[in-house]
Parts: sequence; C-alpha cells; structure tokens
Amino acid sequence: MTTEVALIVGGGPGISASCARLFSREGMKVAVAARTPDKPVLKQLEREHGVRCYSCDAREPEAVANLFRVVIGDLGRPRLVVHNIDGRANDIFRKDITEADPGLVLDTLRNSAYSAFLVGQQAAQIMLASPPGADGHRGTIIFTNASAAFKGFPKSGAFAMTCHGKAGLAESMARELMPQGIHVAHVPIDAAIGWTQEDGSRRHRRAGTTVDDNMADPAHIAETYLQLHRQHRSTWAFEVILRPWAEKW
Repeated sequence: MTTEVALIVGGGPGISASCARLFSREGMKVAVAARTPDKPVLKQLEREHGVRCYSCDAREPEAVANLFRVVIGDLGRPRLVVHNIDGRANDIFRKDITEADPGLVLDTLRNSAYSAFLVGQQAAQIMLASPPGADGHRGTIIFTNASAAFKGFPKSGAFAMTCHGKAGLAESMARELMPQGIHVAHVPIDAAIGWTQEDGSRRHRRAGTTVDDNMADPAHIAETYLQLHRQHRSTWAFEVILRPWAEKW
C-alpha cells in the first residue's frame, strides 16, 4: 500500500503542528509550508517526526504551484491538503470601518481567502489527475476558518470579508469536486485555540491560559481533520463547526 502524503499550508504551533504530529504518527509522509520555515516549532517537527518543511508565500500563484511540484518530487502526490492560514494582520484587527487601511484590507484578503483559492486550485488539479482508490476517494481538501465565516463582528470588516470568502470558496469547491471523488471540508473554529506550552499549560496569546477546557485544543482539532479525511464517501461531512463546551454562541 502506498504511503499517503499530507500537505499542510500555514505553519505554527497550534493546528498545523498538531496535524503534522498526528498525521506522521498515523504513517503519512507530512509536508508543512510556511513563509518562515525556520520557526522553532517547525524545526522540532523535522527532528522529532520527520516532517518536511518548505518555504512558501501562499499569496503568490507561482510560489504555490512550485510548492506542489517540489512536494510531489520529494514525497509524492498529496492526498490530504490542509489550508490553515488565518490571514489577520495585527494592524487591521479591531479597527473601525472608517479607520481600516485599504492596503491592509487587501493584504488580509490575499493572506487568507486568495491563498486558500491558490492552494485549493493546485490540490484539485493534482487530485483530479490521480486515479481514485478502491473506495472512489481521490483525496481531501480541508479549509480551516473562524466564526467570522458566518458572523461579522463589529470592527472586524476585513476579517469577516476574508472568512466569508473562504467559506464561499469551500462550498463552491465541495459542490464541484465531491461528485468527482474529492472530499472538501470547511471547519470554522468558534473559539480561542490554546496550544500546549513548554510548561504543559495551554495558552492563547490574547485569551490567556485555558481553564476547564474553555479553549479549543489543537490536538483534538487535528483528530477531527484526520477523521474527515477517513470518512466514507456515503457520509462525507462538508462543514464541521468546532467550539468548546463552554463557548457562548
């Protein structure tokens, strides 16, 4: 049996690192792409889990196309692709609509929704060119999103735009590609994500330390992603909204 290849676009200590660790433990060849692939967490993934890390600016069409070419040459054709780029620039966060810098708004759209399109397009091309497995499955494309995918908060116009755009892209791709054997899933995370620190605690840079599982645990998000990839095509889920038991919604 051929070893599956997973490609995660967007590299950080939360969802991406948790997915990389889990997919590797499950026997996959794992690639992680980031604008800065020398982050300590990515170097640790290389050392401890054999993950291959690549440099890629996912806002640039040729960079994304080259990423897929290199990963195919090094590891093989990806059957699981995760787009996990938030896209928020700190200087656009919590800005009144009258104060939002148009250039930063455009950057936010390029960072998230546009990069999701570029990654999704390359993944679809590769998977459509691959023969389906015995179960009729050609591969899985997962888009991480946020609660702004379905509710636009005040002072969050740029982020709401890009999250709504990413949701629309995922829905359109699912309707087009699922009949052709490609599972497309959209996963909005309606929560702060608290990842494990060196001292064993779980923290979020703005929300602080987790208390009684009040923040999403990226290790369990990764388990959901793996389960989505392994779903039988008779029960493929398109949208799975994840939130902690205590989240107000």
